[in-house]
Order: sequence, then structure tokens, then C-alpha cells
Amino acid sequence: MLINIHSAKCIGIDAVNVTVEVDVAQGIGIHLVGLADAAVKESLLRTITSLQAMGFKIPGRKIVINLAPADMHKKGSGYDVPIALGIIAASGQRALPLLDNYMIMGELGLDGSIREVPGALPTVELAERSGMRGCILPSASALEAVEYRNSTVFGVDNLEEVLRILSGDEDCSDLLAENLMLSKGMDMQCKDDSDPFEKVMDFSEIIGQEGAKRGVEIAAAGGHNVIMIGPPGSGKSSLAKAMVSILPPLSLEESVQTSKIYSVAGKGGPLKGLMKRRPFRAPHYSASVAALIGGGSDNILPGEISLAHNGILMIDEFCEAPKKVLEVLRAPMEDRKVTISRLKTKVEYPSDFMLVAATNPCPCGFYGEGDRCTCTPSRRLAYLSKLSGPIMDRIDIQLWMKPIDPKKLVARKAAEASADVAARVMKAREIQKRRFKDEGIFCNAGMNSRMIDRYCPLDKECQDLLERIIEHMGLSARACSRILKLARTIADLEGAEDISAAHLTEAASYRFLDRQQIL
Repeated sequence: MLINIHSAKCIGIDAVNVTVEVDVAQGIGIHLVGLADAAVKESLLRTITSLQAMGFKIPGRKIVINLAPADMHKKGSGYDVPIALGIIAASGQRALPLLDNYMIMGELGLDGSIREVPGALPTVELAERSGMRGCILPSASALEAVEYRNSTVFGVDNLEEVLRILSGDEDCSDLLAENLMLSKGMDMQCKDDSDPFEKVMDFSEIIGQEGAKRGVEIAAAGGHNVIMIGPPGSGKSSLAKAMVSILPPLSLEESVQTSKIYSVAGKGGPLKGLMKRRPFRAPHYSASVAALIGGGSDNILPGEISLAHNGILMIDEFCEAPKKVLEVLRAPMEDRKVTISRLKTKVEYPSDFMLVAATNPCPCGFYGEGDRCTCTPSRRLAYLSKLSGPIMDRIDIQLWMKPIDPKKLVARKAAEASADVAARVMKAREIQKRRFKDEGIFCNAGMNSRMIDRYCPLDKECQDLLERIIEHMGLSARACSRILKLARTIADLEGAEDISAAHLTEAASYRFLDRQQIL
């Protein structure tokens, strides 16, 4: 008897159909085919032991298990439950009339328990797109999709609960993800394993640095990349971490995109629902290229730049990182996606992040502070040569931070709170949301040339000013476009309809490294 069970495999942040075909016929032995990796092949012994522990019999006949399509590699332990269900149904030990209505994933324990698997959100999306009734997933995985549209998602803890759903004999609404969450007394909360949001630094805790705070506010309002250069103790890292407190929450579309990336990476549980706060990723500067862009063989996982999608990628001690690592950021910063190619596969992950970089101006860290710097001109030049022209072209805001004034440091006068700054950022983002509602982007930093022509028109005075700025600073075409995007954001913060000369002047002032040589 041939039984088909619907399952899935994730390629990038999208899932594709995998059909688990189980046939019990005359003969002997258990055979698994369909380009399965070692983890899938090992599942046979695990699945048989689990079924026996639950009182099911393994038929003494030939069992053929095929994972279709057969030309696509299958990895992971998520096919355990479909294989077990196929053996039960094909051997006639249970009638499962609803087996064809659901997409099923899960890893089996030897006692029949079901453990979570990655990729729950893309699987639920595929089930909805395929017109299926819903999904049956491990409870921890199902909770990831509890807010995803109106999909029917069951969360199960053992194989007996799966059989209960598929038999169709009783009401199983208590196993629905939303009811499961309520029964366990869980509150909806945002998820991010990279930073404890409750302990985020507030802007009011950062003394002085009003100019840098203004630059960071503009960056947050328009999604712009920013680099902060200054001596040790000037507040670079603190200001970068405080940016989390002024960013607006994710929109629904952004939340689904970002949550899918974390789901595929296996970083979705055990927290519930879609992500609400923007991710903040802070890899060490010694991170490898693969750790940043993602990688793997058949199962290509997202890297830090994709995990920072719609959020912040912070790299401290930017100039200490290997130049090769920094240069791999160039294409994702421009294209807002990363394509990872292997011999047999190619995967594309979104990577629309804000780069927030911090670095010292020289190896000793005190260049520009009187005679404190002990570095030779050649050492300073070699140090900042990591900031190549292509990289700096893609960074909209360049901030030089001076040491904090001793008077301000001693007085410790309270500064403006993050809540006040966040309110201005939110208003600017709302303007951009209305502006780009039909463009497929969310903020000014994502504008292409066509959008710049449409949304950043300049009058004759501004055109003449921009021409003088380009000639004086020797800017590239890309740097010119980024000045226009930045000016558009500054105008949005003021609630201005058009870009003025003052907006252009302030935007150009944040590109001092384009005209300054560090010697």
C-alpha cells in the first residue's frame, strides 16, 4: 500500500515541497532512497525504535521510503515524523483519513516524543500557498508561526497527538498553536538572542556627543550606514548600542521577512510569534567571511548580515578586522541581498541592514588629540587604509568623535532620553512608509536611481549647491546619490516636503573622510 505524506525543505528563506512516499510490499528489508544525507538515513533506526516503544509493529515485509523529488538533497531530522506516519498508515495499523491534508515536520525521540526543527515559518507559508488545510509541527516550532496570518498550525509534543489530529475522530483545537500558547500561560514577546533589550543603553545615559547623537538619529530615521571614529572612551560603542532604543518596531511585512531568516537558521524558538524589535547583531571583528555572509555545503545557512536584516549590524574595532572580511560587505550593502553559490546550489538571502561601524583613528587611538598620538604617519595611513574607497562610498554618515568635555563628564547633566528621539524617528519613518508603500522598500536608504529622481527633486539653487559640493569634495556618483538620500531623511525629520540647501549642506558635512587625508 502506497502512502504519500507532505513535508518540506528550506532553500534560502523559502520552502519547497518534499513528498515522503512509503510503500509496504512483498519482500524483506527497509530501504530509504531520495538523496538523503546521513542524518536522514540514521532516522530509520530512531523511527523504528520509537514506533516499537509506542506499541506499533514493524511489518516483516519490504518497506521502501522515497523522498521526492529524488534529485534534491534532503538534510536534517525533520522527516522522522512523516516516515513514522507513512509506516503506520501503509501497514494498516491506524486509519489516518486526514493525512493528505497537512504538511508535517518533526524529529522523533526514542520514546515517541517530538522535538523542534528549523524552518517552521517557511513551511507554514508553503502549506498556505499550496492550499493545504494547515501544518503539524513540534510545539516549540509551531509557536514561531502563531501570528502568521490565519494559518492553521498544530503544535504537538508526541506522535500520539499527531495520530489524534489525523484520525479526525475528535476535536483537537487544544493543540492549535494559539491555544497551546494560552494553555501554557505564555505572553507574546519579541525575540532576539543577540541582545537583552531590557538592558539597552538609553541616550540619556550618554554624556555629551550631541553632534554624534544627531548623526545617529538621522541614520536611524532613514536606515543609513554610519561609521564612528574616535579615541577610546569617547562613547562610540555605547552610542551604537543605544541605537536599538530609538529604532521603530518592525512592520508586519518586515517582521515576517526577518522571522523567516531566524526560523531557517534555527534561532526561532523557544520564544513566541513574529519578531517585533529590530535585530541587533554584533559579531566580533575576527569573525570569518562565512560567519558574516553565511555558508555550508548542501544546507546553506544565513550569516550575520542576513540575521541583521531590517536591523543593525554593528562591527566594533572596524579597522582591526581583516580587509578581506570588510570587503565582503560591499555587495550586500549595495544590493541589500547576499547570494551564496556552491557547485550544486545557489541560495539568496535578504540582507537589508544598517551597518554601524566603530573604530579608533590610529593604532594607539589618540590621533587628533594634541601630541598624545605615538603613531607614525605611515602607521596611521596603513591603519585607515582598511577604510577603502568602495566601503566609504557606501557609508552615508561619517562621525568623528572627540573625547568628552571634562566639565560635562563631571556635571553629568541628564541628556535627551531615547523615547524623545525615537518619537522623531518614528514620525520620519511614517512619512517614508507612506512614500514607498508601492515601491517594495521601507526607508530612504533603499532608494534606487529611479526613486531618487522621483522623490528627491532639487530646485535650481540646490542643484548649483550640489554641483559645487561634488566638485569641491571630488565625490563619486554613488556618494552623490547617498548625499541626496541623506538630505531626504533630514528633510523628513523636519517634516519638510522639499529638500533645501540647508539639508544638502548638513548631509554633505557627514562625508568628511572623502576630502580628508589622515597623515
